[in-house]
Amino acid sequence: MAAFWQQRGRRQENGGLGSVIDGLGSVFDVLLANARLVLGVSGAAVLAIATLAVKRLIDRATSPRDEGDPKAEQKSLEESWQDLALIKTTPKPPKKQRREDLSEPLLSPARPLVPGEARDPRGCSTPLGAPQVKSSPLRCLTLQEKLLSHSSQLAVPEIQASLVPQLARSICTQLQNFLRSKCPELPFGRFFLSGALLDGLEVLAADHIHLMLPVVLDAGLWSLISGEDTVVRNPQHWMIKRIDLGYFPRGCSPWDRFIVGRYLSSNVLNETLHKLLVASINWPAIGGLLGCAIHPVVASRELKLEVKHDQVELSITLFPVVEMEGKVLLAVPPEGLVENLWLESFYRAEVSRVKELDAGDSGARQLCLRILNGVCRSQPSLHKLGGSPVTHVILHLSDTASDWAEESLADRFQQVLEELVAYLEKGVLPSYFNPKINLFSGLLEEEIDEMGFVLYRAMSEPEVLL
Repeated sequence: MAAFWQQRGRRQENGGLGSVIDGLGSVFDVLLANARLVLGVSGAAVLAIATLAVKRLIDRATSPRDEGDPKAEQKSLEESWQDLALIKTTPKPPKKQRREDLSEPLLSPARPLVPGEARDPRGCSTPLGAPQVKSSPLRCLTLQEKLLSHSSQLAVPEIQASLVPQLARSICTQLQNFLRSKCPELPFGRFFLSGALLDGLEVLAADHIHLMLPVVLDAGLWSLISGEDTVVRNPQHWMIKRIDLGYFPRGCSPWDRFIVGRYLSSNVLNETLHKLLVASINWPAIGGLLGCAIHPVVASRELKLEVKHDQVELSITLFPVVEMEGKVLLAVPPEGLVENLWLESFYRAEVSRVKELDAGDSGARQLCLRILNGVCRSQPSLHKLGGSPVTHVILHLSDTASDWAEESLADRFQQVLEELVAYLEKGVLPSYFNPKINLFSGLLEEEIDEMGFVLYRAMSEPEVLL
C-alpha cells in the first residue's frame, strides 16, 4: 500500500504525465489494431516496430530508477540510442510514384560500369540487350536544306500562274487590234508576251509581265551602228540609221515619220505610243469586257499599264522591239540628251543558254537563278542586281564549275555570291555574250558599294539572305 502511494506521488510530481502516457498508449493500441487494414501487412509491421521503440522510450522516462546505481543512467541512455537507431534503420515503405516524377532526373551518384552493362545517354547503366529510348535532339539544317526549302516557297500561286498570262494575252490582242485599226500604215509584227513568269524563272508573285511590240523594218532601208561609234561610247546601245535617202527618199518607209537626224528615234516612237495609250484607247470598255480595270500610267517614261483584277494586280510594260542582224533592240534609251539609242537585250539568249546547259547535265542553274532573283527582289539594296547581271554571273561560272547537280546547289550558290562580290569590287561585270559590255555601267558608285557590302557580309553566312 505504501509502495502504491509512493508511485502515485511520483506520477503526480511529474505533472500528470501518467495520464498522458496512458492516453498515448490507448492511441497506439488503436493504430496498431487498424494499421493492417489501412497500411497493409508491410506498413503495419513498420508501424509496430516504431511504436514499440517509442513505448520503450516513454517507459524508461517514467519508470523509477535506483538512485544508488551509477550505471543506471548510462544504461538508460544507451538503450535509448539503440531504440532510436532501430527507428532510423526501419525500412520505409515504397512511395507511390507520381507521373511528374518520371521526368525528374535521378540524383544518385554514378557507379563504375559493370561488364555486361551499357550506359544510356543520361549516365545510367542498363543491361545489354535491354530496349533503349532514343532521344531526338534538335536538327540544324544545312545550307543545302535551307536553299531547297526556300526555293519551294518561291513558287507562284497556281491561280496567278494561270490567270496572269491569260489576262495579259487578252489585253495584248485588244491592243494589237486597236493599233491595226488606228494606225494601219505602221507594220507592227505580231505582239507577244515575255518575262520570267512565262519562262519559269519568276519568284514570289506574278505581278509584272512584258508586252513586246515588234517594229518591222526593211533591211534595205535601215542599218545598225554600234554605240561604240557614237558619243555615248556604250557597246550595249545601238542606233538605227536610215540609208539610201538619195534613191529611197523620206516616205518610202512607214517609219520615216519617227526619224530624227536620219536615225530612227526610240523616244519619238515611245511618245507617240504613249499618247495613243493615254488618250485614244477606251480602256474602261476593254477592262469591262475582260472583267478587270485597266489604267495607263501617265507619268511614267515607260509604256505601262496597271491592271486590277479581283484576284491579281498586274503591271504590263510595253516595249517596241527591232530585230535586225541577229540583234534584239528595245526602245529603252538612256536618260540624257541622246534620244535615238536602242538598248540591246540579251534576255532571250540568257534564258535559252541557261536551259540548254541544264538540259545537258541535269543541272540546277535555273533553281539557283530563281533563288538569287528572289533574294534580290526581297532585299531593297539588291534590286538592280537581279535578273540579267545574276544570270551572266551564273553563265560565266558555268564555264569553270562543271558540277551543277542539285546536290551541289549550296556550293554553287556560295560561289556565285563570291563571284558577285569580286565583280562589284572591280565595278565591272562583262556580258557573257559581249565582253565589251559592262553590265554595271548603269549603276552609281554608291549603289555598287552598298550591294558589295551586303553580299560581302553574307559570304560567311549566306543564310541571312534567305
